Amino acid sequence: MKLKPLVAALTAGVILPGVAFATDGYFSHGYGMKAKGMGGVAAAMTESTFGGANNPATMVFAGDRIDVGADWFRPMRSAKREGSAGGFGFFDASVDGNETNNFVIPEFGYNKMLSPTTSLGVSVYGNGGMNTDYRDGKVDQGICTVGAPNGVLANNLLCGTGNLGVDLSQLIIAPTLAWKFAPNHSVGVSALVGYQRFKAYGLQPFAAISSDPSNLTNKGYDSAWGFGVRIGYYGKINDMVSVGAAYSSKVRMGEFDKYRGLFAGKGDFDIPENLSIGVAFRPMSALTIAADYQRINYSGIDSVGNSSRQSNCAPTFPAGPGVGPDCLGAGGSSIGFGWRDIDVWKLGIEYAYSPALTLRAGYNHSDQPISSQDVTFNILAPGVVQDHVSLGFTYSLGQSGEVTVAYMHAFEESVSGPATNPHFLVGGTETIKMYQDSLGIAWGKKF
Repeated sequence: MKLKPLVAALTAGVILPGVAFATDGYFSHGYGMKAKGMGGVAAAMTESTFGGANNPATMVFAGDRIDVGADWFRPMRSAKREGSAGGFGFFDASVDGNETNNFVIPEFGYNKMLSPTTSLGVSVYGNGGMNTDYRDGKVDQGICTVGAPNGVLANNLLCGTGNLGVDLSQLIIAPTLAWKFAPNHSVGVSALVGYQRFKAYGLQPFAAISSDPSNLTNKGYDSAWGFGVRIGYYGKINDMVSVGAAYSSKVRMGEFDKYRGLFAGKGDFDIPENLSIGVAFRPMSALTIAADYQRINYSGIDSVGNSSRQSNCAPTFPAGPGVGPDCLGAGGSSIGFGWRDIDVWKLGIEYAYSPALTLRAGYNHSDQPISSQDVTFNILAPGVVQDHVSLGFTYSLGQSGEVTVAYMHAFEESVSGPATNPHFLVGGTETIKMYQDSLGIAWGKKF
């Protein structure tokens, strides 16, 4: 295996700027540009080197290959509050859009056949993440003052000072070994080396319900590494049907020490376990119809799955700390974002229009992870989109490889619920909303 391109890609990935996802919860709708053009379908497909992200067993059928690409991703997030202060509207506010709306998400894959039945490769990909950056100055400056230091007016959307938001990005480096134990059947395993970084700002009012308010907000970036594993099976039943299945363990990450007053377990933020099963049907040589089912268990991560309305936390105004085992950053019962486990259904079509051009289309639908009672906290993480459509194509460049393009649109979705800001006078109804577009391009080559 040639190490120079691999090392370069890994280095670029580790230092990549903050990226943003919010499609199937906070996971991407797909991994690898070909999968992205088919709604994320990948469990029973063998055309790229992103088995480490999808199904490790498929890599031995991909052969000697390299893939390099990048996505332009544009998530349009907004939030508003209506009917606050008992209907007088003193805390009403609306933010349409964020300071940062455009992101670039790189991807890289490499695979080498060690023998006719064994391959060794690596997939490097952005697993997921979330970004919000709401502008300051959205609430009446003469009213909203909780958490304001040194007389500074607190008037962002959650009654804090300055801009309001978070920036979470997760990168996975997945060395992958796959083995054909029969001519049409394989198994594979990927070591998942996770890297993530995070920052939060403008959350001063939540000091009242934080177990460690000095490590809650405006601490700059913190980062953590962690480890997990993905295993998979792929089988070609006959010339028309193939199947695949993969399971990823929880990726156990180090703690965000700078935010141990925000995340449950004093800064814990693991990556949830997930599983996928898929089938690909080829009624003719030029046409493939494929479908995946995916389960993402967000509730297994306390900081993500715990309810934001835990009852055993007594606020201490104005600057905390909160008292009780459910307060932000405390133990396993701490306040979280309230995300539910979700089922994701993916359907894709691939058609070889000519020897040089392959066309793709797909649809992806996920459950809603956010309930109405948890809207306030999820102003920071409005991963509410559920329905995605995608289009894509691959064009052969002959000996120079191939170019793949994929476009995705996630339709606008919103969730509304009662305001639960620690500022007990806020009240009213809050709504979070999002839609998305992405456009990616990748170059790939067999060698």
